[in-house]
Amino acid sequence: MQAIVSDIHANLAAFKAVLEDIEKHDVTRKICLGDVIGYGPNPKECLDLASEFDLALLGNHEQALMVEFDGATFNDRARGSLDWTRECLSMLSDDKEANASRWDFLGTLKETYTDGEVMYVHGSPRDPVTEYIYPEDLEQPGKLQAIFNLIDHLCFVGHSHVAGVYTEDGVFISPYEANFRYRLTNKKTIVNVGSVGQPRDGDRRASYVLFDGDTVRFRRIPYAVEETVDMIRSESALDDSLADRLQTGR
Repeated sequence: MQAIVSDIHANLAAFKAVLEDIEKHDVTRKICLGDVIGYGPNPKECLDLASEFDLALLGNHEQALMVEFDGATFNDRARGSLDWTRECLSMLSDDKEANASRWDFLGTLKETYTDGEVMYVHGSPRDPVTEYIYPEDLEQPGKLQAIFNLIDHLCFVGHSHVAGVYTEDGVFISPYEANFRYRLTNKKTIVNVGSVGQPRDGDRRASYVLFDGDTVRFRRIPYAVEETVDMIRSESALDDSLADRLQTGR
C-alpha cells in the first residue's frame, strides 16, 4: 500500500496528523509529490519529515526556492513566504548544519517518477512542475487530451489543491461523489491527491490518498487548524490571508 501526499506547504500540524493516520494503515511506501514548503510557518520541520519518505518530487515552490530570483510569477504573498523560507534555510544561521542537509535533500528532488504504468508528478505529465489541472479543464478537451496522451494508464498529481479523479473520457469525479474510494478501470486516469497543508476544495481537513494498485482511497484528516493559523499570524513576513484561507479550505 502506498500513501501519496502533496502540497504540505510548511503546515506541520496538518502533516503530523496525516502521518499519524498513515501509521494506522498497512503502508509500505510513502510518496510526496512536492510543495513541502511555501505559505506555512514550519518549512524546516516539514522538510525533515518529507526527507524520510521513499520518494519525494519537485514542486514549483521548491523549484522557485532553489533558483535565484525565480518566483517572479508568484503573487506577493507567495513570493513573501518564499523569501522568508529562504531566510529560514540560511547557511549563515546557527542551524547551518541542519540547513545544509535540507538543501541537500532539495537537490535530490526529481520532476517525475514512473513505476510501470503509473506516473507521479507535481503538476501534470506535460509540465511536471508548473502546469495545473483543474475540474474546469473539462471545458478544454484539447488540453486534457494532450495530457492524457502522455499517460500509459495512471498518473498521480497535486499542485491545484483540489482532490479528485479525471478520466480520459472527459469526466471529473470528486472524492465525495466517489464516496472517497475509486476503483481503477481500463480508462486512462489522473488522480489529484489534494493538499495536506492548504486544501482549496472547501474542506479544510488535510487531504491525501492511499493506493493499493487497484483502488484509490481519499483520506480527509482533521488537524489543529488554529495552531497553524496562530503561527502564521505571529510571523510578520507571512500574509494573514494565508491563515484565513486555512479556516475555510479555500
